Amino acid sequence: MSSSPRTRRLRAAWGAAGPVAPESIAPAVVAGGVAVAAMTVSAHVLALSPLLLALLAGAVVANTPAARHRVVAEQAAVTKLMLRLGVALLGLHVVTADLASVGVQGAVVVLATVVATYAGTTWLGRRLGLDHDFVTLVAAGFSICGAAAIAGVSDAVRARERHVAIAVALVTVFGSVMIIAIPAAGHGLGLTADQTSVWAGASIHEVAQVAAAASLISGGAVALAMTIKLGRVLMLAPVCVVAGRGTPGRTRLVPGFVVGFVLAVAVRSTGLLPDAALEVTDLATTALLAAGMFGLGLGIRVAELWPVPVRALVLATAATTIAAGTSLTLVAVLL
Repeated sequence: MSSSPRTRRLRAAWGAAGPVAPESIAPAVVAGGVAVAAMTVSAHVLALSPLLLALLAGAVVANTPAARHRVVAEQAAVTKLMLRLGVALLGLHVVTADLASVGVQGAVVVLATVVATYAGTTWLGRRLGLDHDFVTLVAAGFSICGAAAIAGVSDAVRARERHVAIAVALVTVFGSVMIIAIPAAGHGLGLTADQTSVWAGASIHEVAQVAAAASLISGGAVALAMTIKLGRVLMLAPVCVVAGRGTPGRTRLVPGFVVGFVLAVAVRSTGLLPDAALEVTDLATTALLAAGMFGLGLGIRVAELWPVPVRALVLATAATTIAAGTSLTLVAVLL
């Protein structure tokens, strides 16, 4: 994916998340339009994540003659900026007071599940001989918050677009299956509604998928499941730092968007932001991440994406099993 000399100079001076050059305004508008369209479709088809839809839209464009247009070629700087701003704003979703309400047991379930899933997936990925960046993307996406975590970690590990696409597709498919599987399994195992809610929040990959699954458990399950899930989202900052340190050529400095994420958590926890503002930032977060995913999709060639490698499927299956198995065991013992 090429960029003009001027854009490259600006990125070198400001860093990967620097300001968008004037000639990148049109690409930003296009990416924003795709994000809005993806969010609109997703609102009517809940099983389809707007991030996945935007990524697929980018992949479609990348495989047509339109890929040679300047607006498409200049997406690189826009993509980096959108993803980093979106990940930073994710912090506004996390309320530390709500997390405290789940108690020590809930915190243990969250922390142990994230650590076990991330570490186990990373270990197995190495044994399978998969690329470091892909393994890290899967480990982050399946242990924390799906496509949003993949977006956040992708820059830290300098991931290839093909690896991002496969990771997002896998986390979406496996998470969608869990929407039905977790409530059904909780009922079959004789778990209470609260136990099943915690299990759903601690194991299902995407935030939206957790909400959908919780709605199938009971009327009051959504709040508890989402609180547990947001506890996992809070782990995004340390995981991004850990992922970056494992990447050759990376410094040990904390990325700016991770600092932004932590600051956003602090701002949200003050309780000063009105509900209207939070609704706007919620939409903005999704739009920014979707716009960034569109840019990542522009680097995808269909011939390179399909078929999905068998080892990647094995890793995704294992990651899902670790997340579900660890959290279920802890729920059964602690709650």
